[in-house]
Amino acid sequence: MVLLLLGVVGGIRLTSPSWAAERPNILIAIADDWSFGHAGAYGCDWVQTPNFDRIAREGLLFQNAYTPNAKCAPSRATLLTGRYSWQLEEAGNHMCIFPSKFGGFMERLAMDGYTAGYTGKGWGPGIAEDTDGKPRAITGKNYSKRHAKPIAQGISNNDYAANFQDFLQETPENTPWVFWYGTTEPHRGYEYKSGVRLGKQLEDIDRVPAYWPDTETVRHDMLDYAIEVEHYDSHLGKILQALEASGQLDNTLIIATSDHGMPFPRVKGQAYEASNHIPLAIRWPAGIETAGRRVTEFVNFTDLAPTILQTAGVSQPGPSMQPLSGHSLFDIFEASTSPEEVPEYRNYVLVGKERHDIGRPNGVGYPIRGIRHGDWLLLKNYEPTRWPGGNPETGYLNCDGSPTKSLVLNLRRSGTELQFWEYCFGKHPDTELYNVATDPDCIRNLASDSEYSATAVELEQQMVTELTAQGDPRMSGQGGIFDAYPYSGQDTDHFYERYMAGEKVKAGWVHPSDFEPAPLDPPLLP
Repeated sequence: MVLLLLGVVGGIRLTSPSWAAERPNILIAIADDWSFGHAGAYGCDWVQTPNFDRIAREGLLFQNAYTPNAKCAPSRATLLTGRYSWQLEEAGNHMCIFPSKFGGFMERLAMDGYTAGYTGKGWGPGIAEDTDGKPRAITGKNYSKRHAKPIAQGISNNDYAANFQDFLQETPENTPWVFWYGTTEPHRGYEYKSGVRLGKQLEDIDRVPAYWPDTETVRHDMLDYAIEVEHYDSHLGKILQALEASGQLDNTLIIATSDHGMPFPRVKGQAYEASNHIPLAIRWPAGIETAGRRVTEFVNFTDLAPTILQTAGVSQPGPSMQPLSGHSLFDIFEASTSPEEVPEYRNYVLVGKERHDIGRPNGVGYPIRGIRHGDWLLLKNYEPTRWPGGNPETGYLNCDGSPTKSLVLNLRRSGTELQFWEYCFGKHPDTELYNVATDPDCIRNLASDSEYSATAVELEQQMVTELTAQGDPRMSGQGGIFDAYPYSGQDTDHFYERYMAGEKVKAGWVHPSDFEPAPLDPPLLP
């Protein structure tokens, strides 16, 4: 098949005459903090996503797509560079300085004749400068002049779709383009009870995860989140209409996804199934055989950069980019393969994290590495004496403030239903093992069960072998380097010490009630 030849062999750019005449456009539609499963295409009734569903119906819907790192900046850095966050030095952290030597696919395409632009949230938060200290156009030129009144408080007034239309109008005719449509939704904050105000009902939610109490407060919080996911989807629909009107829809590779899981306790910023598992749908009639398929192979964000470069016929890594760790999805774009033909790297994904947010003494992080293989998730917590969600006395700052967070903290303070606080904020043992098929919420740790000891050993051996081959500093005993990297601004440098000394410093999205009067140290979860 011709399409299978359009890629890279030995660093040589391969294109066909027909493709060279009309290179595909590329659209990245990425939401901020949207969890896997919360779309109509995945069978969810309380989040309406007709436009994401259309992309899935006319392309591919991925059942096992993951980000290796469940926080905005390191996740997006992985997507852009095709490298795992532990291969990106400072960019493996949140609120970081992005090293100039790590280029992204949008910068690479701009060097090869593509017009690059974005609206909303690109990469970040953090600082990305070139070798001369000038700001990098890491996701292209910013388009943000158009505004519209949002349907709820907390939603941006960015008219994403109108700004995309401005980009289309400015792009020279017969010039391929790459555009990053990045909403700030459903990142917090939300208008409390906006979901019900706009027509949803608490009973619409079919299931509340087992690590939160099933109360009206939590259900309202989930419905308010749903409104913001739908805002992302509504602008996605307007963008699709603009592409149809301009005759460019079918010559555009469309990737619709999210950077990580929802901004709720035990999800965003952690490494459980709900943290790293993301929605993903891809539409590209010219390159995908048999539209409407559900893809069950495991894929991750490192796979997107090589896929995009291959789509554009651009050599990889080429100028500006370091070697890629991911695998192009062109094998999946082909017609469905039998299980025995699936390569081994499509049977698992690696996950992990280093320093996400502020709020611990000396600005240290909470390092994790993990592997999701088959039905299993193994996690290694390398500093189990630290607080996974951030220190109590600074407000658990690796968890966004929310009605759900406040409820869980207040239940502990009242001495009732302590298990929810333990799940969401308590300290964890050094090893966690979960059967995701039978325990999707990851609340029954099987690591100490002798029946599964061989499984844990086998998974850890595979994980360590892979990470060692990737040059992960933590595998060679050098993981402390991630704690030593500077933050990107004065508000974050030495935050813990400054806050504890009584200085008024910015604490991010946190409620006054999130702070504990003193550190707590209950028993570890089993």
